[in-house]
Amino acid sequence: MYQPEKLKARRKELKMTQKDIADRLGISYQAYSAWERGVKQPSKEKVKQLEHILDVPIGYFTELEFVRLYNALSDEGKGQALSYVRNLVEKETCKNVVSISAKLYEYHVYEKMSAGIGSSVYNDQDYDTVYFDEELAHDFASWVSGDSMEPKYKNGSVALIRETGFDYDGAVYAVVCNSQTYIKRVYREEHGLRLVSINPKYQDIFLSYDEDPRIVGIIVGNFVPIKL
Repeated sequence: MYQPEKLKARRKELKMTQKDIADRLGISYQAYSAWERGVKQPSKEKVKQLEHILDVPIGYFTELEFVRLYNALSDEGKGQALSYVRNLVEKETCKNVVSISAKLYEYHVYEKMSAGIGSSVYNDQDYDTVYFDEELAHDFASWVSGDSMEPKYKNGSVALIRETGFDYDGAVYAVVCNSQTYIKRVYREEHGLRLVSINPKYQDIFLSYDEDPRIVGIIVGNFVPIKL
């Protein structure tokens, strides 16, 4: 497997220009540049010349570093290397697996609430069952979709809601209006509610009191479910 990034890195390490190498190879600067950019690959003969010019071991530009070093070991060294790598793989695997004995809490998560343009799902009775390793107080939970409330409320996370009604300006609430549900920072104004996203690329949404917006409750937490 040809690795153009190693070719570029070695050339810079030796403080050589692309033209320096191209001239020694008897090719054009453009041809050599294409090798470093990965647009084209050098022939086997040119690879050998590159190894000589740049003073690197055979296979340096065409083998993965691990494979190249492994092949340079004695039979005994290869055995020790394999044993070490197997142990590393086992440790990494254990880190990513939730212990069966760990206490997990079940959450019923309703259809996606909007963290963007809105979603008419508040009265939907269908839900997904997910798990988390903490028991968090809430009245109901719903999926967050969209990136308007990132980085705090990520797309695909679970929002936990307490049906408290309005508490104070600037808190994050679930708001229902015109069969749409929003998760936003809420500010009460004289003629309606102003919904503000955390992500600055989104404009505020204004809901007139004539549209009868309802603040369902405050968002008291969120989490990304544990995959079983």
